[in-house]
Amino acid sequence: MQTILNQIKWNEAGLVPAIAQQHDTGKVLMVAWMNRQALQTTIEEGRAVYYSRSRKKLWRKGEQSGHIQKLKELRIDCDSDVVLMQVDQIGGIACHTGRHTCFYRRYENGRWNEVEPVLKDQAEIYKT
Repeated sequence: MQTILNQIKWNEAGLVPAIAQQHDTGKVLMVAWMNRQALQTTIEEGRAVYYSRSRKKLWRKGEQSGHIQKLKELRIDCDSDVVLMQVDQIGGIACHTGRHTCFYRRYENGRWNEVEPVLKDQAEIYKT
């Protein structure tokens, strides 16, 4: 496992950007960060685990919302400094705003327009 992890070009903070893409549609769901432990845990558990820069700890996607990402395929780019995960997004919601994808705003005519519907209200997802 260490050989695999050593092949990644981690940034100065020990992180690498990770793109989550829906395996059957190719739709980009989200981008987050991973450290070595997050990537190793993702491989071992077969589900997306990220590193939260704000909380400074591992974050298992869906640990609060139930919207986990099951890993289908893992790739790195030609420079070995970006991770691409093909995932199955359980529940169809990847974004904390309740949308399928975090990329729900599109540039049109000089402004950002929301083009993806809210599938579930945040208050329903994150009952605290």
